Amino acid sequence: MLDLLAQAATTAGDPIYWRDLGLKPGIELGFFTLRYYSLAYLIGLIFAYWHTSRMIKAPGAPMAQVHVDDLFFYCMLGVILGGRLGYLTFYEPSLWTDFSGDGFVKWRALRLWDGGMSFHGGLIGVVVAIAYVCWRNRLPFMRVADYISVSVGMGMLLGRLANFVNGELWGRPAGPDAPFAMVFPGDPLGLPRHPSQLYQALGEGLIVLVVMLSLFWLTRARFRTGLLVGVFTVLISLARFVVEFFRNPDQQLTWVVEDTGLSMGQWLTIPMIVIGLAVVVWALRRPPVASGARAAAVNGDGPA
Repeated sequence: MLDLLAQAATTAGDPIYWRDLGLKPGIELGFFTLRYYSLAYLIGLIFAYWHTSRMIKAPGAPMAQVHVDDLFFYCMLGVILGGRLGYLTFYEPSLWTDFSGDGFVKWRALRLWDGGMSFHGGLIGVVVAIAYVCWRNRLPFMRVADYISVSVGMGMLLGRLANFVNGELWGRPAGPDAPFAMVFPGDPLGLPRHPSQLYQALGEGLIVLVVMLSLFWLTRARFRTGLLVGVFTVLISLARFVVEFFRNPDQQLTWVVEDTGLSMGQWLTIPMIVIGLAVVVWALRRPPVASGARAAAVNGDGPA
């Protein structure tokens, strides 16, 4: 696959055919297929749990391992429920009243396996989950959010790569000079398109992950309350805003692009950029918290 992509980068005007990459949607285990998209969710959550457990061992942690355990469970619910509710609300509200599904589950709003998850909804779900755990345990919300934000890029990276492996969520038609133009089998028009899943994996995943890990482990950013989550919000929102110019808009929302020039994803992302920048400015104007095992308690932000 990498050889084909590299070749395409040097052969403008000659598109790659996705089917020639030899990709499969999952691992065949005989009695069922373990899909890569499910693996992406699982590995992303396991990485976040492992890495957060490691981060709280460094000086200045605002929480203990028992709180990480709670966050792991509730954030997982937040991603799934928030992602689905966000999709139903922002992208395809008609599913709320659609009972045309086959099999045991007729109500299509509940048929998560048919697809339909919203990035913005999942983000809101995670924020609600963090707020609940912090309220229940009297933890400092902003400092906990700082720690959670560091590991999110891994899940975004793996999720977008899984989208590409599945041959879904392909981008807009690409021009003749696009180096990675690709023909996807699900495209009824059969046009060379941008592999926007890979653009998202780079912008929303790899770049965000590298920057956030570097800020946490190589600088003292974790002692600036809100700085990490603010930077994360700006980075991932800017990446999403830019990549939306290459993503194919949802069929039922093409009118948004036609009427406004921006996609629904971009309109939902603009407030996030503004909020992220405001949080960064707020964080830089505050004094850093004290280092040490009980930094949060010393500064009155909550228990360590």
